Amino acid sequence: MSAQDLPVELRRRLVAIARTPRLLVASDYDGTMAPIVSDPSKAFPHADAVRAMRALAILPGTTSAVISGRALRDLAMLSRLPVEVQLVGSHGSEFDVGFVHEISDDARRLLREVTTELQAIAQDGAGIAVETKPASAALHVRNADPEVGERALERVRQGAAKWNGVQVTEGKAVIELAVIVTDKGEALDILRHREGASAAVFFGDDVTDEKAFARLQGPDIGVKIGPGDSLAEFRIDSTEDVGTALAFLLEERRTWLHGESAPPIERLTMLANPRTVALLTPDATVTWLCHPEPDSAAVFAHLLGGVGAGHFSVGPQRTGLPLSQRYDDGTMTVHTSWASLQVTDYLPHDVPVGRTELTRVITGRAKAVVTFAPRPEFGQVQVHLEKEEDGLRVYGTNDPVVLRSPGVAWEITSDGVQQTAHAVVDPSAGPVVLELRCGTTDLSPSVVPEAERRAESEAYWRDWADGLALPARKTGLMKRSALTLRGLVHADSGSILAAATTSLPEDLGGVRNWDYRYCWLRDASMTASALVALGSLGEAEAFLEWVHRVLDTLPGPERLHPLYTIQGTNLPPEAVIDALPGYGGSRPVRVGNAANSQVQLDVFGPIVELIVHLAEARRDKGIVDALTDRDWNLVLAMVSAVERRWAEPDNGIWEIRGNPRHHVYSKVMCWVTVDRALRLADEFGRDAGVGWAELRTEIADEVRDRGWSDRANSYTAAYDGTDLDAATLYIGLSGLVDPSDPRFAATVTATEAELRSGATVYRYHHDDGLPGGEGGFHLCAAWLVEAYLLIGQRSDAEALFAQLVAAAGPTGLLAEEYDPVAERSLGNHPQAYSHIGLLRCAHLLS
Repeated sequence: MSAQDLPVELRRRLVAIARTPRLLVASDYDGTMAPIVSDPSKAFPHADAVRAMRALAILPGTTSAVISGRALRDLAMLSRLPVEVQLVGSHGSEFDVGFVHEISDDARRLLREVTTELQAIAQDGAGIAVETKPASAALHVRNADPEVGERALERVRQGAAKWNGVQVTEGKAVIELAVIVTDKGEALDILRHREGASAAVFFGDDVTDEKAFARLQGPDIGVKIGPGDSLAEFRIDSTEDVGTALAFLLEERRTWLHGESAPPIERLTMLANPRTVALLTPDATVTWLCHPEPDSAAVFAHLLGGVGAGHFSVGPQRTGLPLSQRYDDGTMTVHTSWASLQVTDYLPHDVPVGRTELTRVITGRAKAVVTFAPRPEFGQVQVHLEKEEDGLRVYGTNDPVVLRSPGVAWEITSDGVQQTAHAVVDPSAGPVVLELRCGTTDLSPSVVPEAERRAESEAYWRDWADGLALPARKTGLMKRSALTLRGLVHADSGSILAAATTSLPEDLGGVRNWDYRYCWLRDASMTASALVALGSLGEAEAFLEWVHRVLDTLPGPERLHPLYTIQGTNLPPEAVIDALPGYGGSRPVRVGNAANSQVQLDVFGPIVELIVHLAEARRDKGIVDALTDRDWNLVLAMVSAVERRWAEPDNGIWEIRGNPRHHVYSKVMCWVTVDRALRLADEFGRDAGVGWAELRTEIADEVRDRGWSDRANSYTAAYDGTDLDAATLYIGLSGLVDPSDPRFAATVTATEAELRSGATVYRYHHDDGLPGGEGGFHLCAAWLVEAYLLIGQRSDAEALFAQLVAAAGPTGLLAEEYDPVAERSLGNHPQAYSHIGLLRCAHLLS
């Protein structure tokens, strides 16, 4: 029997329950996993069922169990199930280690009397047998003449079954008398509670299994094998079908837990307009899109949950791999091409606030298959699709969603929970235009023709990119890096995203999965500085206005959080979306970021450094008021914050979720805050604060003294430690220590020896309280390139820069990290830090 022969509704429910965070799969034994046979000692289980139960037991968040009427010892010997599968015998009274019931002396005496009585009855009829267990005795009449067997059962019913202290359980051709409570339903509940299961599946065939079926509720599934009245919701015919159902459940759960052919992170391509970002897979599936803001819930979360979490895909009717995926030069328009078929994707710019739109244009001579599966709120909202003449309407969402698709004949299917629209389109007669519109019910034609809308979008990016002063090295890649940084700018608010995604793993299959769809003061300041260096000042000006608005909500600048939402408000509590298996099975999927509540004293320095870069760029452009009063007031606020807090320990740039330490990088950036403020005062005729120069000297002296370790022969991650941190390179990059100082050269050497691995550089190797590892950071590699240059090792800088360039994906994007062993990207994507570092290296090497 194949899985397709199982009842359709049962398959749908098994697919749904396979996606529960913690799953309990339990089964009876005789008549369920093993056939009923005349000799109970030869009731061996079906191999398919054993394989499936074992494989389920070793999956994360999954428990498998067999709850049988047999004695636990006999069950273990006969079933041959491995220790990973929980065995419960005697109808739920016998658990393994930790669940042995103490039987009182009175109960033991009663059990002896019951056993003697049943043995006496068995002697009066051929084919009748007595089975003794630790807390019960059972009379089996399966091999007796039916009339003889029924008379024996009736003698038990009228006799020992009525004794005080005896619990009776009847099954097929058997009656069991126990001297303690035996109940498969109670056993199921004990397992559910012990394992914290959020849903359960139970397979059973006998009347004794009805007690377990009676305990099922909510998303639970009960499956009855064979005929007879039952509380079970579903029914299958045979024990062979049990193996088939278990194998089907195993495959669905394994796929859900470990991801569905997750595309390499570096091969994901970003779409952007001034307020929205989206990601495409190499085969033109929209795998990530949030609405109404990039830090809102996802409409398509395929990236973190496979097809069940929502996607919008287009591909040739005749299956084949794409020939290429590329950007239009200088734009955020993406073309994915197959033989005789092309899909062009972009995010329009003429979109009102509060709306999110995506346009997909299908051209060529081959037919294409389109699948539209919106799953709002990370797939946790049930949607209903309705066809209209000009497209589809999506119901069940907080915000209206429509897909304008004139001329497309949609077929709507359901998996029992969610609906999906499918269509086959033929672009040979002309382009097929699909317009996703979130935040509106309007399905009418756009006022501006599609070609003009695309031209407007492309002109926005191309005109901006054409005005940049790009480094001479790898100019095309540098232009893409600049566009990527600009794509992470949220123009409406002025904030800048750290990355476009949440929960892409720093360790495949691990727990280091964080939400980076917010505005970090540090990251955003560094991004804006990188754009200023390219000649674009507007992003820096808008971001500083955003910082002013955030400061207006605080009692003082020293109370700045490390990060905020796009709109400048505090983040909600960090939460986990258990319904999503994560990229490649990397769980948990997180929304929000607890780093919001940390103390990170380095955040003030990048803001002041940005103001320096902006003021000097304005001056170079001939702007008279190069350092505005408003910007100078922001400098004063940042220095004030440093004056009050620089001596405190903090969580550092890497946001380690442990006890605060005196991180060297944080102290260096406090020094940068004051040093750059003094530089601005000197260059632009402003009055430096009283005691600023002395504070700068005090911080520098302390860092040089307490940040150095003779034992490590290097500046270290934190005072009084010997562990290294790539961020400590900033002690020379910032100018706090002169690059010619032998201690800086020693720090570069130590960093290279301990933290560099081939094409990448790790942040640190010390225990940060989290399990698993991580990749090397592209930003750290960029810092090492700069450090090499500062100490005169240009050939090493060139070589590492070449490796950094090689790590970029086919469309020029970089994620946060790189695994030098597997040679693949890790972490959120695309990451601002990585492109900042790439641009900085190219500039220095040019």
